[in-house]
Amino acid sequence: MNITLLTVGKTKIPFVVQGIKEYATRLNRYTPFDIIELPDIKTTKSMTAEKQKELEGEAILAKMLQSDFVVLLDERGREFSSMEFASYIEKLQVSGKKRTIFVVGGPYGFSAAVYNRADAKISLSRMTFNHEMVRMFFVEQIYRAMTILRNEPYHHE
Repeated sequence: MNITLLTVGKTKIPFVVQGIKEYATRLNRYTPFDIIELPDIKTTKSMTAEKQKELEGEAILAKMLQSDFVVLLDERGREFSSMEFASYIEKLQVSGKKRTIFVVGGPYGFSAAVYNRADAKISLSRMTFNHEMVRMFFVEQIYRAMTILRNEPYHHE
């Protein structure tokens, strides 16, 4: 199974870029993994949050195939421990889906069209994190899940 992290906007914070790069490199030893960064929507003072979500949603949906399994990183999604998340990843791997896309939306969340397309929603925490930091945390958690599934000594219970 290929895993893709689809994000709205570029990651600009240098230490976050480095952290993502580190864990993505490690992760690629276990499974094909890539990141698609969509450009930020150019906003104006008159653009509403709903319009911005709609435009971001169109860009997100344009990167998906009908056969993709789509998981939104959403504050109202299901929360997992790292062990539970590893089990979730394992189930996705054996599901027969070619590609799973995890999506980090823009500052206002997702459009209704993106919610309608989603197969699942997960939450990293009930806390709110900077969108760039979420990317790094999430790539590390996918890597952690892979090491758990292989009984490697990275994760400690």
